[in-house]
Amino acid sequence: MSVDPLHRAGSPQRRTPSPPPNGSGASAIEVRRSSRRRRTVSAYREGDRTVVLIPARMSEAEERRWVSVMLDKLAAQESKRVLGDTELAERAERLSAQYFDGRARASSVRWVTNQNTRWGSCTPSEGSIRLSHRLQGMPEYVVDYVLLHELGHLLVPGHGPRFWRLLEAYPRTERARGYLEGVVAADRLPHLPGTSGE
Repeated sequence: MSVDPLHRAGSPQRRTPSPPPNGSGASAIEVRRSSRRRRTVSAYREGDRTVVLIPARMSEAEERRWVSVMLDKLAAQESKRVLGDTELAERAERLSAQYFDGRARASSVRWVTNQNTRWGSCTPSEGSIRLSHRLQGMPEYVVDYVLLHELGHLLVPGHGPRFWRLLEAYPRTERARGYLEGVVAADRLPHLPGTSGE
């Protein structure tokens, strides 16, 4: 079934768990302010949460700006990491446990290079999932969405209402679909002479 295109310094002075801003790649953000931190800002992932470390003296507006900057930086770093087939299978297993109570069990999950018109495919009778190599280098939340999409087909064939209700559990479904739609749209744009690195 194809996916439709459609570091820690100092003790924290304040911890602020907050919902992610629109478009962020994590489901929760925790801001930790430190009086020992003077100018530097850093961030890291802790499970499905992002921790952003900032100086205690920062204003709320600076905090919001830096959270956005650090989320973008983390997403850029993560998009450079390419998962191997073993890691991909482990990721599918974790996603199934997190979003489908472990009910979607793939017998194999792997990258393939022969899918140029779809992002992924699933053969429910075999339990096999294949993801297009074109996803490599895309943000992790996009790869996770495609994995969940294909895992969903192990539970529900087709793209009916029951299938889409399954995917509602994943908070970045719409964002990931929008990203993939943008990639498809960009591929359809005319390529102007002299813009391909000549």
